[in-house]
This record gives sequence, C-alpha cells and structure tokens, in this order.
Amino acid sequence: MLLIGGVAAAVVAGREGQDKGTATKTVRGVIGSEKAEFFADPDVVKALAAKGYTVKTETSGSWAMEGLDLKGYDFAFPSSQAPADELAGKYHARQPLPRPFYSPVVVVTHRSAAQVLAANGLATLDRNTGTLKMGAYLDAARHDRTWQQLKGAAAHGELTGTLYIATTDPATSNSGALYLAAASYVADKGRVAASTADVERTAPLMRKLISVQGAQQSSTDAAFRDFISGAGNPLVLVYESQVAALLGEDGGREAGDLTVLYPDTTANSDHTVVPLTDAGRALGELLSADPTLRRLAVRHGFRPQGATAEFTAATAGRTSYLNQKLTGVRQAPVPASKVLHEMARRAGN
Repeated sequence: MLLIGGVAAAVVAGREGQDKGTATKTVRGVIGSEKAEFFADPDVVKALAAKGYTVKTETSGSWAMEGLDLKGYDFAFPSSQAPADELAGKYHARQPLPRPFYSPVVVVTHRSAAQVLAANGLATLDRNTGTLKMGAYLDAARHDRTWQQLKGAAAHGELTGTLYIATTDPATSNSGALYLAAASYVADKGRVAASTADVERTAPLMRKLISVQGAQQSSTDAAFRDFISGAGNPLVLVYESQVAALLGEDGGREAGDLTVLYPDTTANSDHTVVPLTDAGRALGELLSADPTLRRLAVRHGFRPQGATAEFTAATAGRTSYLNQKLTGVRQAPVPASKVLHEMARRAGN
C-alpha cells in the first residue's frame, strides 16, 4: 500500500537506427520518487536503450520499500545506504552495492525568511544560498521559538507560528530519516546514536521536531512541488538535486526568491542500487560507469560518485544557489538502520 504509483521510465522497445529485430531487455525496479524524473527523461530512456535496457519503475518511500513484496523486480533503488543495506540483507544481495550518485539534503526557503534567520544568528547568507546553523536552530526548537519572536519577522506577514523545518515522514521516507540522523548527532554533541540509551537522550527533542509539523508528506517530490507552488511551511527539507534540476543546466530558469540553505551539519543521500537479479546489478553498474548516464544524472542535479569535477563543471551557471564544494558543511555519520528506525519510531510517538 506504500507504493505511490507506477512511473513508466523507459518504454522503448528498441533504439533509433537499430535493427528492428533487436529488442531491449526489460528491467523492473522500485525507486525513490526523487529519481522518477531522471528515469522518465527521454534522453535517459534513449541512453539506456542504446545499452540494451528498457527500465520500468514504480515509486516508494525509501524506508517503506522494506515492507513491500519485491518478488518479480530486478532492483530496488532507495535514496540512502541504510535502507539499501536493510534490503540487501533481506534479499541476500551481494555486496558491494552500486552507488551511482548522491545528493546532500538542504533546506529551501524564500529570501525574506532567510534574511530573518540570518539577522537572528540562525543562518549566514551569500546571494541565493547560505548555511543553516544547526546548533542555533535546535536551540530555538527546544525553546519553541516562533517567527514572531525573531527580529525583522513582523515585516513579513507570512512568517508566523512556530519556527520549524518541514520534512517527510522519517518512518517511511529517507530525507526525513536523514534529518533526524543529523539533528540527533548535533544534539548529542557529535555522537552517533548506537544504542537505545543514545536514542533516549535525544528522543524528546526529536519528538518535538516531528510533532510540531502535524501531517507530513510521504515524499520529497511532493514536498518540493508544494514549496515551489507557494504552499506550506517557509522552511522545507529537500534534496539539493531537486533544486539543481529546477534551475536547469545553465541556471537560467526562473527561481523567484528561492534561497537554499545548507545545514552546517547534514547527511548525504547516497542513492544505492539493491540488485535483486543479475540484470538489476548490471543496470546499477551501468548507471555508475557510463559517461552519458553520469552526465544525465548531473542534469537532474545528482552528484556522481567519485568525480566532483563533473558536477562542478556542469553547475557552473548555478553557483549563486548551490554550494558546489560543500564548503562549511560537515557530514554527520548515519546510525545503523535498526537504530535509525527506533529513532524515527520514538520521534513519531
């Protein structure tokens, strides 16, 4: 029931100019929703067909994949290594798992909100990007601070109510779980949760971060679309890849007053393929190694593993929004999946 829906990603029977008697091999997979547009891109479809593949996908929350019956599928493609490792154990997938690309989680907001945060010591700004100070933000959350308590907020009627970052549901969605991983790491003074006692120490704050949100989206795709349309909270956690894709390859697309804040302590989303068949593994390795597919991944905002120069060169026109080198951003280690599940459960109670 947690499948959001089917997305036909590559439905070509063959490739242009190819002998009509030659067909591609159909490979089926379940993917995180943030990769749906990548697999639906006609150029991606063409590049896969040129290598002999037709890829058909359905979307699901990354953590929700564990509860699905994946019999008959060739691969699962969650948005992080932790749920991928869970699936690999369940289906006895051979290690190492292909990890074609990754994306940091970021907070999108509008210029007015970002300026208020900066004026109150919660962020720093440089043009349309900046850094969210996680320690200061968590301290504000502990004390239930409202926008109205921040100097400068009164000039912006839309900035009202409790100050919080809207996330996806951490029990089913990867970005929400990564948010808890980074927040708990900062809250526990740089310690990675590894036991029930560790989870217990930060549980009250994690519960506050989630409960203040009310109903949560099940996917970052839906959350980002709502934000772009002008609906929802002033601060929304999404993937950097979604922002980069919105701006376009040359950075020339209209983005209004969009401002991108990189948490100074965050967690990367390592998009990891869990091969369920040999064909699924071959596809994962192709996504990792093929130059055309790597270039197309960058078009959709993803950072290919092992080659920062590809992303830097391709996003040269988007530097006013993107922190290409992740300067000033520290990576928080992600707890083991069992611990992260417990953290999400406690945060939701």
